[in-house]
Amino acid sequence: MTIALALLAVAAPAARGQAPPEADLLLLPPKTTVSDLAKAGLSPGLMSAGLGKVPAAQTYLDISQGNRVFDSLYDEDLPRGLECWKWQEAAKRRAETAPADIEPFLLDLELRRHGIALFWPGHAPCALGGAPGTGEGGVDNGVLLTSEASLRQLAKVKRELGPDDVLIAIARPTGESDDPLPIGIAGRGFDGSLTSDSTRIDGYVLSTDIAPTILDHFGVPTPTEMSGQAIEAEGAVDPPAVESLGARMAVISSRRGPVIGLNVVIWLAALSIVALLSRGRLARPAVRVAGLALVYLPLVLLPAAAIEPGETAERLLVLLLAPLLAGATLLLLRGYRALAVAAALTAAAYATDAIAGSPLTTLSLLGPNPGLGVRFYGIGNELEALLAVLVTAGAGAGLTGFAPRASGRGCAIAFMGVGLLAAFVFAAGRFGAAVGAAIVFPVGAAVAAVTMTGRGRRPLLAAAVVAPVIVVALLALIDLVSGANAHLTRSVLDAGGLGDLADVAQRRLQLSAHSFARPVLLAFLPLVLAAALLAYRRRDRLRDWLAGAAAVRAGLAGALAATLVGTLANDSGALVLEIGAAYLLVFTGFVWAESDAKSGESTPADEKLHLGAPHV
Repeated sequence: MTIALALLAVAAPAARGQAPPEADLLLLPPKTTVSDLAKAGLSPGLMSAGLGKVPAAQTYLDISQGNRVFDSLYDEDLPRGLECWKWQEAAKRRAETAPADIEPFLLDLELRRHGIALFWPGHAPCALGGAPGTGEGGVDNGVLLTSEASLRQLAKVKRELGPDDVLIAIARPTGESDDPLPIGIAGRGFDGSLTSDSTRIDGYVLSTDIAPTILDHFGVPTPTEMSGQAIEAEGAVDPPAVESLGARMAVISSRRGPVIGLNVVIWLAALSIVALLSRGRLARPAVRVAGLALVYLPLVLLPAAAIEPGETAERLLVLLLAPLLAGATLLLLRGYRALAVAAALTAAAYATDAIAGSPLTTLSLLGPNPGLGVRFYGIGNELEALLAVLVTAGAGAGLTGFAPRASGRGCAIAFMGVGLLAAFVFAAGRFGAAVGAAIVFPVGAAVAAVTMTGRGRRPLLAAAVVAPVIVVALLALIDLVSGANAHLTRSVLDAGGLGDLADVAQRRLQLSAHSFARPVLLAFLPLVLAAALLAYRRRDRLRDWLAGAAAVRAGLAGALAATLVGTLANDSGALVLEIGAAYLLVFTGFVWAESDAKSGESTPADEKLHLGAPHV
């Protein structure tokens, strides 16, 4: 279905002697650029058109309802070939099948509910609401629609804009790609690059932010069913910066394979060659270097996001710098100290970036990948999965390397402290803003702590259940007091009751289940299952390798628990499972490399652990 929309003017009832304020939504040709909008005098930006690649009609629906979910969560596709009113009824029925508060045409309903007149001459935009040829208050107070507007028409509308009017112009979506759409806004207060609390990125907003922006212009409260946030303008008008942002977001997905995947393959191939040529004599040192290179990999991606190099340059930067950092660390430190420092530096770098509100994490290749239209600030599932291992297992390596004589109780306190700190930084709405982090870090810390005390399986399970509940509640309270208005707040505090919370849980579980069907992830699942089976069958040998390293063993147990729980708690379960398993293998490989150097001396924590702790 083709939806012909160019100009939407929403006006309040006319006050005697003065023109009512208007909000104009202008749809421009698809090839309109950010620079075109800036030259016309609008504050420029980019707008996410949907969650991945969606039809143009879905973009319009998302604008009209101020909320959106993945197409896979609907039970049926968008209707086609129906009359306008029949199409709208079908769209409403379809929205009821999604596990979320989706109300199509909510913008239209809210404006009419507050006495703001609309007029829809000609063909109504079915996906925005309204009906052809209807209106309230006459043309002077109404809405003007045409099939398309040119840049020349945009300039004319801009010149005629009143002091209390706002003009929103976007490039018409085609539904052929998931590239963001250029958007511009003119009116009082709009004199910089566009942003919103939905993204916290200068120059980037969402399709769902348009409805709250129009409602805010007329002083109408945004209903809770709308997840979007009113658009604002900050800083200076800088079209090249906005275009550079779009160019970086456009390559994040395509570069992950050649920059991350290919380099990992090269390191593993080099490891195999060294082990073969040395007939195993250099296998353990090679495993240490390769393991630390993988630990440093996320760290190296941060400066790469800062300088925004080309693909070849970014690939070489990662290929060379991560092993160099690994080698330097091993020259300065021995044993588990090297592993602990590498893990700490990587986790601390992302924690610092999150606290500072820097865009580097967002634009790194392991960031939340805002181009997909899902996450725009803080950490994404990729980082959450690997940081859960680096923080929990890394803490165990640090305790073994730097405090080998620490008691089991002291180690347990250290695990809880590190885990809770990580949960605060990576889950709080002001920083990492990851709901899953409020669950996986406390689970990992609790399991590691209970493992250190050797209290058995029942306390272990109780701690794994209670700890995340307490942390989620505390973080939700912190977000409420601080006004963070992040994903955790909107998911938990803004839920309209147990039914809405159940929708959130259902939505995440459905998306997690769908993630296991993605071909790229499905291909690696047999490797994960084979590694898990091998680890279980060789658990006695693993226990021997970990003799004398009780804290490492507890840290691995906690990291394993965090990975399994994260697989269920996140909407990308397969991705979390595979990344978590990969980094668990990295730590296990380092444990094997260190097994030939262990002293065989047992610490008080080891003795406690051998008496009653559950096995890894």
